[in-house]
Amino acid sequence: MSGAGIGVAGELPAAFTPAQRQLWSLQPLRSVAPPSVAHPDWVRTPIDAFVLGRLEAAGLSPAAPADRATLLRRVHLDLTGLPPSPAAIDAFETDTNPDAWSRVVEGLLASPAYGERWARHWLDLARYAESEGFKADETRPNAWRYRDYVIHAFNADKPYDRFVQEQLAGDELWPGDPEATIATGFNRHYPDESNARNLMQRRQDILNDMTDTAGAVFCGLTFACARCHDHKWDPIRQTDYFRLQAFFANTAARDDFDLLPEAERGPYADRLARWEDATRGLRAEMALLEQPHRDAIRKDFVDKYPDNIRAAMEKPAGERTPFEHQMVAKARLYLDPASHQYLAPASACVGRMKKDDKERWNALKRRLNEFASLHPGTKPRGTGVADVAAEPPPTHLLKRGLWDAPLGEVMPGFLGILDPRPTPIEPVVHRAPESGAVLFRSSGRRSALARVLTDPANPLAARVMANRVWQHHFGRGLVGTPSDFGSKGESPTHPELLDWLAGEFVRGGWSVKRLHRLILDSAVYRTASTIPGPALAAVRSVDPDNRLLARFPRARLEGETLRDAALAVSGRLNARGGGPSVFPELPPGMETRGGWPVSADPAERDRRSVYVFVRRNTRYPMFEALDMPDTHETCARRNVTTSPVQALTLLNGGLTHDWARSFAGRVMSAAGADETAQVGWAWRWAYGRRATGPETAMAREFLASQRVLIAGRRAAGEPVAVPSPLPAGSSPEHGAALVDLCHALLNSNEFVHRD
Repeated sequence: MSGAGIGVAGELPAAFTPAQRQLWSLQPLRSVAPPSVAHPDWVRTPIDAFVLGRLEAAGLSPAAPADRATLLRRVHLDLTGLPPSPAAIDAFETDTNPDAWSRVVEGLLASPAYGERWARHWLDLARYAESEGFKADETRPNAWRYRDYVIHAFNADKPYDRFVQEQLAGDELWPGDPEATIATGFNRHYPDESNARNLMQRRQDILNDMTDTAGAVFCGLTFACARCHDHKWDPIRQTDYFRLQAFFANTAARDDFDLLPEAERGPYADRLARWEDATRGLRAEMALLEQPHRDAIRKDFVDKYPDNIRAAMEKPAGERTPFEHQMVAKARLYLDPASHQYLAPASACVGRMKKDDKERWNALKRRLNEFASLHPGTKPRGTGVADVAAEPPPTHLLKRGLWDAPLGEVMPGFLGILDPRPTPIEPVVHRAPESGAVLFRSSGRRSALARVLTDPANPLAARVMANRVWQHHFGRGLVGTPSDFGSKGESPTHPELLDWLAGEFVRGGWSVKRLHRLILDSAVYRTASTIPGPALAAVRSVDPDNRLLARFPRARLEGETLRDAALAVSGRLNARGGGPSVFPELPPGMETRGGWPVSADPAERDRRSVYVFVRRNTRYPMFEALDMPDTHETCARRNVTTSPVQALTLLNGGLTHDWARSFAGRVMSAAGADETAQVGWAWRWAYGRRATGPETAMAREFLASQRVLIAGRRAAGEPVAVPSPLPAGSSPEHGAALVDLCHALLNSNEFVHRD
């Protein structure tokens, strides 16, 4: 990644300062050896030597190891987002084999729940949502396929370089692989305003989103700061911004990727042809009734576009310029019957018909339904992006970033400080294997970008991802600003460790699971989150933010993990994976805020949180209260706030009470009538450990006092919540008291935090 040249026609890039050239994140990965330490007996892996070296230099010592129960709950929540079962706790606490820990880690990495947990982190980066955003916020019905792709990629330990390449250019690089096509949904997750008629400005907004997101996610740099002018601090020129954007210049949304397997396409076509032959007359008459209304709807939509857009739409495809191809692709997304945004479906036309035509249409529809058994069904469709034409439109530097103030043309290229030359581009032509006929052509620009970003010589990709993995284990990355490796971002606390991890990441074939193993095998991961006595005061005085990792960082669970954990301990979690999103219950009043029809099957509502529908303008209330990010833009690190709304959501929410009833029923089924055993089972499920003597006494005292209160309420005719189910022979008073105890556990700090 070196050389000389120009990025903008006729304009040489300005010189970079020595300080800019020395920016740490742009330096090649160093081959570093772990340092020597004064207490090598603590060191389990090279990671520990790097951490201990910094601690010893600061006059600090690491905390004692965490107890086995705490450690097991920690790693379960980290890798799967679910608490361990009592059986798993017993097995680990009694396993004296030296490889007991490794076998736990391997089992969790092999669990389908691992991908569901770690996909959520990536979906934050990808600004994943299933609606358009802005005013209309229309649904994107097939967006969930990208979510399933990410889950599968993590579970399969897809090499990270391949993972990146598929998301940027899967349609070009592996056109026969449906997963690679779905992966391009990464760039389709931009928000969009369908009602905006200025297609040129809309296209520029989308290109800006793609540029900003790719720069932040894959490079860890704030490219967006260079959209209107050279970056104020980092060595990113405005030309660099539009050089990166030029890779996406020929890209447009595709919501109609055919995902039917190749072997099934012939039989599908044959069956569809038989249905079409049998229903041709009915469909023709229905279409005749629909046509005037469809034409009126389309005309009303198209007439709002400027003259040049309408003229481009009327041109034959072969006569359009590359830019006109872009404009027509953007407009037709809302006019194409294959698109989810289609403006004039049959239902819209029928709603405009007069009485006689409507009755006739409905009669024809009933007759058409009689042939439903002949129809092969709706093809599976994928959402992503693809090139619109073989030749991309030119990309211009924009004065102050304004879409209508173009300056010189810019060629595709990466950071000028690393390589000022335009990136070589090879057009992509895919042909049929037997006939050699051209199936499609593509510019090859996104393929070129994918190769640049995942080139082992690129110092950014491996550093950024290694830091992200560390962040999600320790709550904070070695670089605390995970998408800002620039001069105003935080410097790495352990730069040698970051380079060692990044180097191991590449040498290990870009395996994310191998990176997990390196981290989880370390002693630093296994330290306790508390330090007793005067030693804690010493640590706080030297390292108040725990950046040197003298103790393991305690962290509050995200809203999604908290919901999953509550469902798990209550015995209600539905572990079925994949498929269209689900719609759990909403609080009263949400219907007026863009609510949704609740899933009819109660079991579907209890699926993992990663499968809950994501609407941009209406985040699921529990997740929103607990800091789920705004999906209009990429999020590298969630905020962690503390507010009364969070406590009230968990304390007063109907779902939490419902979970507590199920939790209490599960406890009573396991423990029988033995009150001490009930407390023990409740503690083990909720906290992953056994209750202490004082805790058992306190819980039994609570149960006794609650029984008295509940008896009084029942005598007064007030309803009380009893376990679901309430075992035969159990008193409602005791059952309701146990519900209150389980409700308190679900609201406790120990449950909502990971130690």
